[in-house]
Amino acid sequence: MSESFSLESLGLEVQTVRRNLSPAALYEEALRYEEGTSIAASGALIAYSGEKTGRSPKDKRIVRQPESENDVWWGPINVPIEELTFAIIRSRAIDYLNTRPRLYVVDAFAGWDPEHRQKVRIICERPYHALFMWTMLIRPTPEESANFGEPDWTIINAGQFPANPLTAGMTSRTSIDLNIGDQEFVILGSEYAGEMKKGIFTVMNYLMPKKGHLSMHCSATCDANGENSSVLFGLSGTGKTTLSADPNRQLVGDDEHVWTDTGIFNIEGGCYAKALDLSEEKEPAIFHALRFGALLENVRFDPDDHHVDFADHSITQNTRGAYPVEAIDNARIPGVAGHPTDIIFLTCDAFGVLPPVSKLTPEQAMYHFISGYTAKVAGTEVGVTEPEATFSPCFGGPFLVWHPAKYAELLAEKMQKHNTNVWLVNTGWSGGGYGEGSRIKLAYTRAIVDAIHAGSLADAPTQADPVFGIDMLTQVPGVPDELLVPRNTWADGNAYDHTASKLAGLFIENFKTYEDGVTDAVRAAGPKA
Repeated sequence: MSESFSLESLGLEVQTVRRNLSPAALYEEALRYEEGTSIAASGALIAYSGEKTGRSPKDKRIVRQPESENDVWWGPINVPIEELTFAIIRSRAIDYLNTRPRLYVVDAFAGWDPEHRQKVRIICERPYHALFMWTMLIRPTPEESANFGEPDWTIINAGQFPANPLTAGMTSRTSIDLNIGDQEFVILGSEYAGEMKKGIFTVMNYLMPKKGHLSMHCSATCDANGENSSVLFGLSGTGKTTLSADPNRQLVGDDEHVWTDTGIFNIEGGCYAKALDLSEEKEPAIFHALRFGALLENVRFDPDDHHVDFADHSITQNTRGAYPVEAIDNARIPGVAGHPTDIIFLTCDAFGVLPPVSKLTPEQAMYHFISGYTAKVAGTEVGVTEPEATFSPCFGGPFLVWHPAKYAELLAEKMQKHNTNVWLVNTGWSGGGYGEGSRIKLAYTRAIVDAIHAGSLADAPTQADPVFGIDMLTQVPGVPDELLVPRNTWADGNAYDHTASKLAGLFIENFKTYEDGVTDAVRAAGPKA
């Protein structure tokens, strides 16, 4: 829908404001006004985010205000700024946007559950950004759009204009700032579209726990009746999006959800998948979703036939594709489902010491949820192949507002109330760490997840891991028994013991940050070095 629209109440006086344009219209505007924009052979729009090809978590700020300052977990994730600083940043953004010949406005919703959804307004100068948020938020019907009224939250995206690093509290020319009291989010110095998406998730991470609901950085699926849902937590590269694209289950969503007293709901209306090395063979659902109406970000393509080279990472390893959730054939619309029967923590353990699947106690679930572990190969220097541990509290540290213990307590409360099983699934290495062992086959991981959903692991035999204390499953349909106990897959058992002890020490050191906020039982649920 296109219409004339006024933003004078925000101090914006741009003559041409285009609101809730269709994807076709945004394609046309992007191709006309954005240098380098093109169309892929599949029909998806290709756009580029400039210098920033990923989020800038070190430049995120929250305004310190009396009404909310006791709720916020202040520190390196949530850095405070004063209201005057925010006013200066906001004024800089408004002044810049007033110099633009045209602006784009997206009015849409965050949250499929009508009881909890938030009305969101995005104001931006790039049609690519408008298409991205039209894709990622829940699109209103024409009637809802006509009666949208004033938003609950507003994102003012002036990302092509830099912050002034001399402003108090700034550390660079990028500034990503949330004002909870005024319900505004301002972006300067970054054109990476994911800042807007995660800005809304940060808002929901504040609002939902305040109401006693658990906001979660996870994918979610359910059965055909919207019941027996499961949620999959995992950091980038663990397979969260891939494993949620399950043809045997309905996709509730691939990234952001809330667990309420009635069940779960997806916050978003779209999916934002990594596109690096994407192939039709490995991920057919995602591959075919990137068609007309979808967006490809920072990819390279053949200028003659416009076929995308998904293996090309010359711009960034963080190439992305955004598409409406309904582009997945088995998506559940609306994105609402019943209480989870299973929670799956995904980790890509490049050390090769965690078992392919383990069942966790409630205390262990809280420990591993707060830890949010995965590992990657450093790869930043020639010849460096030593695995590098990564910990992100609640599998979404950069987006948390409350202390991680708040989210962990909500998780424990809900899983105990609804008899939810919690599993730790390793999608990483076996038989040795990176460079020596081999990556666990996706087919085996899918078999594990299928068995979890089928309920066939409830009575499967287990064996206690002597270092991590978790119960390793020793029989899973479709998975070789010898793969399920990691030490048995290593040629050198002593080398396994040494590496397992090393990883346990990294867990213990990381958890010291959170010890004061949890019970003795949770502290005791971690590994023993």
